[in-house]
Amino acid sequence: MEPDSRATVLYVDDEELARKYFARLVTPRYRVLTAASVDDALALLDECGGGIDVLVTDYRMPGRPGSELLPEVERQHPHIVCMLVTAYADKQVLLELINAGSLFRLLEKPLATAQLLGALELAVQAGRARAARRLGLSAIDESLAFLEHELNTPLAAVANFARGIERRASSLHGDEAAIAEAAALMHDNARYCLAVLASFVDTVRLAGSGPGVPPRRTGTGTGTGTGAGTSARQLLAGLLDGYPMTPQQRACITVAQAGDFTIAESPHCVSLILSSVLGHALRALEHHAGPAIVLTLAERRISVRGNTDGGADGARAGDLLRDPLASSGRQEPGWNLIFCKRMMQSFGGTIEVATEHGSSTTVTLNFPVPIRNEHD
Repeated sequence: MEPDSRATVLYVDDEELARKYFARLVTPRYRVLTAASVDDALALLDECGGGIDVLVTDYRMPGRPGSELLPEVERQHPHIVCMLVTAYADKQVLLELINAGSLFRLLEKPLATAQLLGALELAVQAGRARAARRLGLSAIDESLAFLEHELNTPLAAVANFARGIERRASSLHGDEAAIAEAAALMHDNARYCLAVLASFVDTVRLAGSGPGVPPRRTGTGTGTGTGAGTSARQLLAGLLDGYPMTPQQRACITVAQAGDFTIAESPHCVSLILSSVLGHALRALEHHAGPAIVLTLAERRISVRGNTDGGADGARAGDLLRDPLASSGRQEPGWNLIFCKRMMQSFGGTIEVATEHGSSTTVTLNFPVPIRNEHD
């Protein structure tokens, strides 16, 4: 069954008839959740905020006004685009919200159908553009942290090993003395590579952090940098929206959704991994007479299945994940898969490749079960 790919809108209004009217008007195009107050909305956001794309809230409500909800959403769920509905415009409050960046659009009651649907469409587009920008910056940061860890460790080991060889060989004479010289050169080259890597990482981080913000050191882990994480459904939708494909390529891709879950660890890196796997599948099927790619979302896993011709090429797909020295004439995709495997392993995940000879190849990303705090 084709999944519900519509964007999700949360509508907040204390009037039950207004909530029913909004849901009836918007549901054909969007998934709709409703709340009767600011507190109800915050509770709903705590439960499923990662899956909400747009928030529309009434301004005047008993208890707390809708204007108090927007800063909370901006702080806890920055991916959500917010709109305010009011018949009693308080210009000072609205100016403060707009200047703070918490408000995307102001809608006046009674809601006009064309105005509302047009504003929602623009809000969804703005949210996707905002997510794409965050994805690019976060992906760079997470990838740099991963590369820094992956390269620093072996380079430091090479440098230390070479220094040890140099010291032991320093007392040798004649032709054997060349061993000490080679070891010294190896040591210097390794140290040089370490210095270049550190300079490159700091330069890229400084460029991405804006004026006056120092480069951030992340140590040996990748970190999440994402707060509560990202819905797997949203991540797949963003991938299909942003990946450069021809209409023919997009037409051969279908999505099967058997569940959803939150990707709490490095979701931007996961998006890069899926982009790499999807790109590999598209290239592999480039000359296929009837290409078909199925993206399946299930509990704690995402799989990409392509109807490859199988045979020797299909058998090699699994080998390339395990053997970095495999030579098939198409080494680049293999190295991409190895890199993806290491990135998944960095936060406890795995990648599996299964080939049905003469039929299909499936690459599955398995995600670890999140460890919950006992006080959660």
